[in-house]
Amino acid sequence: MTLLIVGIILFLGLHLLRVVAPVLRRSMIASLGENGWKIGYSIASILTLILLIYGFGQARLVTGVLYNPPVWMAHIAITLMLIAMICLVASLLPAGHIAVKTKHPMVLSVKIWALSHLLANGETSSVLLFGAFLGWGVILRISLKRRQRAGEVTLRPFVSAKYDLYAVILGAVAWALITFKLHELLIGVSPLVM
Repeated sequence: MTLLIVGIILFLGLHLLRVVAPVLRRSMIASLGENGWKIGYSIASILTLILLIYGFGQARLVTGVLYNPPVWMAHIAITLMLIAMICLVASLLPAGHIAVKTKHPMVLSVKIWALSHLLANGETSSVLLFGAFLGWGVILRISLKRRQRAGEVTLRPFVSAKYDLYAVILGAVAWALITFKLHELLIGVSPLVM
């Protein structure tokens, strides 16, 4: 459990630097240069993500259950994950209506992902992991709103509704691949309720 907690703190802490320590972040960019910062940030993100995944895998073996969600919660979680995947894909494409209306579709995707997993999983390790990500998403969204009001963040302008269609199609394909094959292959648990 300790590795999971350390992984969560390091990974999410790194991804909250702009929010909790903007001066430190700016000074690191100034000393490393923009490219040096991006390389260092990317490497640190990958390493802390590996630690987080490994820590979660280890914690799953030893932690207990906080609550037992009813079976129908898994159906809600699977449906929410379709929405999360569409939002994730929308965040990676030029802006359609989905990206414009949600403002920050990637952050929304993470929040939906975390919430759906909290609905379907009651193990201590799962609640800790997904609760932390949901909290991170809420904090980041509040920060983005403040930065937007201050003029530090500009929202992407609408480009075309065709990107909404692409987001729905690609998001549904990614969702189907994950739901019907990859989740069980990578995580060891099928999200499908039998």
